[in-house]
Amino acid sequence: MKNLKGKDFLGIGALNHQELQDLLDLASDLKMGKRAIACDKTLGLLFYKASTRTRVSFTVAMYQLGGQVIDLNPNLTQVGRGEPISDTARVLDRYLDILAIRTYKQDDLNAFAKYAQIPIINALTDWEHPCQILADLLTIQECFGDLKGLTLTYLGDGNNVAHSLILGCALMGMNVRCATPPDYQPSAQIVAQGQHLAPEGTEILVTDDPIAAVKNSQIIYTDVWASMGQENAASERIPIFQPYQVNGQLLNQTDASTIVLHCLPAHRGEEITDAVLEGKQSRVWDQAENRMHAQKALLASVLGLA
Repeated sequence: MKNLKGKDFLGIGALNHQELQDLLDLASDLKMGKRAIACDKTLGLLFYKASTRTRVSFTVAMYQLGGQVIDLNPNLTQVGRGEPISDTARVLDRYLDILAIRTYKQDDLNAFAKYAQIPIINALTDWEHPCQILADLLTIQECFGDLKGLTLTYLGDGNNVAHSLILGCALMGMNVRCATPPDYQPSAQIVAQGQHLAPEGTEILVTDDPIAAVKNSQIIYTDVWASMGQENAASERIPIFQPYQVNGQLLNQTDASTIVLHCLPAHRGEEITDAVLEGKQSRVWDQAENRMHAQKALLASVLGLA
């Protein structure tokens, strides 16, 4: 395995197929106790957005590796008072070994990477959520083994999660379908990038037909209909997105072996029903746990410990 020592992780499309497969295999080994890694490094968490799974999974992952974590709450640091990114990045570069950032604009994340020499990890932006997709692919690999040729259907808003899913699935040779309302499709730029990354014959489809999209899919995936920062539009989106709800009727169009994923938090009764989220086809809780294992592998790799 060739590690990613010193590299930023700003988006999943920056990886190649082998690098992504190596991360998944390392995460699996760490989860099963087949690898032991010692770490004396310090991870900084700079989160401008609320977080449960990302914050806790990164923290526990770093502690389990043997490292330290500093929570750089923007409300308690000078960055929250308008200190330029260039200044903050260059100072944190002198203190930390690695920095995970959860923010709004991808350009802000890129600016941190420009001015800091330490590895910068995208812990979520409005453009991508690549750490989530590492956990998703790990979960799918645990369920099905080889990823190549599997079909994942995403239903809902063509958001940051959809973007990273398109790129991650493309890298692994998985077919990916996004069923969204016409005005909420994923970025055409991301779709084109996915088509460039995907092996010949891999399907990348954007459609407004949820029933057709789920046919012959092994994985059904959904996310909230209004992401962080879009809460004011949540109520008006409900009737628009209702046809894309993951419910029992939709699952009846698939095989009994099809699994259901959700990156959480879930708005039960909106994008997914209680019965499906808690049902036998749900792998949501394994998926949530795998955030920790996938991010432990990522930290170990970019820190050159793997």
